[in-house]
Amino acid sequence: MNPNELSKIIKNRRAVYHKFYTGEKVPHEVIMEMLENANWAPTHRHTEPWRFVVFEGVGLEKLADFQAMRYKETLTKEVSFDETLFEKLKSKPLLCSHVIAIGMRRDPKRSVPEVEELASVACAVQNMWLTASVYGAGCYWSTGGVTYDEGAKAYFRLGEADKLMGFLNIGMPDESNLTGRRRPVEEKVMWVTG
Repeated sequence: MNPNELSKIIKNRRAVYHKFYTGEKVPHEVIMEMLENANWAPTHRHTEPWRFVVFEGVGLEKLADFQAMRYKETLTKEVSFDETLFEKLKSKPLLCSHVIAIGMRRDPKRSVPEVEELASVACAVQNMWLTASVYGAGCYWSTGGVTYDEGAKAYFRLGEADKLMGFLNIGMPDESNLTGRRRPVEEKVMWVTG
């Protein structure tokens, strides 16, 4: 591979949100390649902590209904019902071609620190995101909805020590909205040379 091509792929990856999806479905083969490439993320001691649940078709409706119902079930006296939030939970997943729930399965032996397993999952997500970008699909990683709801983890086949790290929302983008920016790398790097 030409090294310039790799840099181009990395620099062209974007967060593409629901409102920019066209409604076109991402081909099954692309989703499978995203998952296969995720499986090759770095992993200390081969714990391979990434766990994914893929929602598509009617599955998107199930995810939307689950999130909305969990929201209602977990309301407290101090928090009043927000109809707008409820409707977002029910509608946003339906705008996607696919939604992949991102989980971290904690190594039962605790052979590596938790932060290393979280980092491995993040690397796996980056592999999926770059793969999607190569095929012209758009993604963004969200941490809304039930992400931090401990009671929701079982729905995603995650145990008590595991983490739900959010959702990779996937769709075919309206190409006119793919822009990006970064501050210069020099602002974020310190060199030690002597």
